Amino acid sequence: MKRILVFALAMCFVLGLAVAPGAMASQKDAKALVDKAAAYVKANGKDASLKEFSKPKGQFDKGELYVFAYDMSATIVAHPKNQKLIGKNLMDVPDTDGKLFRKEIVETARTKGSGWVDYKYQNPETKKVEAKTTYVLKVGDLVLCCGTYK
Repeated sequence: MKRILVFALAMCFVLGLAVAPGAMASQKDAKALVDKAAAYVKANGKDASLKEFSKPKGQFDKGELYVFAYDMSATIVAHPKNQKLIGKNLMDVPDTDGKLFRKEIVETARTKGSGWVDYKYQNPETKKVEAKTTYVLKVGDLVLCCGTYK
């Protein structure tokens, strides 16, 4: 009986270690997906890339992790979850707390080339407004983004 209990506790520990890195790696995963998108732009060009980034369930849409893109004026040019946004300038549209996060996204891209921006946004999977942090990377005249919900 003691052996079974020790084995069961050991298995719980091992499974906990296997699951924990996935939970902690979400920011790392968001950055990796943006880096993959940047390589895709360099290999395939802007037009083909924007089409691919806007494809629901495509290679850049991983549920809560997905690549979306702005131009340098904060107009959405690619979005796999809400294609009605494509072509809309959202510079002056705040989050639920009044933060003009898109302005910060474009400014981060323009001044630093890359970085993280925090804001609140509706999670397309849960349909709830949640805290989100988004990795931003300037590639040519595009701002590639992928965020993770906290």
